[in-house]
Amino acid sequence: MAISVGSKAPDFTLKSKTAAGVVDVKLSENFGKKNTVLLFFPLAFTGVCTQEMCDITAGLNAYSAMNADVIGVSVDSPFAQEAWAQKEKIGIRLASDLNKKTAEAYGTLLTDLMGLGAVSARAAFIIDKGGVVQYSEQTATPKELPNFTAIKETLAKLK
Repeated sequence: MAISVGSKAPDFTLKSKTAAGVVDVKLSENFGKKNTVLLFFPLAFTGVCTQEMCDITAGLNAYSAMNADVIGVSVDSPFAQEAWAQKEKIGIRLASDLNKKTAEAYGTLLTDLMGLGAVSARAAFIIDKGGVVQYSEQTATPKELPNFTAIKETLAKLK
């Protein structure tokens, strides 16, 4: 069960592959500066996940205009995420939860997806500048996308 609105967001430091190499992505770096949209997705190189990340990339300016940083999190390695992002022209920051500890902390870890092992469920969280969860959604199945209208409405209410 995904953590609820009003909860203190579990901080994390995950790895991301960029042109500069492997770098840390730390949630608390946004605290006091901007809100964070945290999108958990099951696996890179899959149809629904590709659609979700490409759609978010296409609308990234809308999130930036609402003072929000978007981070996509999956259990894929940072190298697989980078290859996928390059192939699909995904422009959001992707972070590797290879050890699955962050998905577990957010209550989104599925123990087994289609016999592939543990992955994150598809979920969305908005974490405000103070580190508090303002929006929490885990979709009923990995084939469903989060309610991005509700996400944007929640962001619009935050300062």
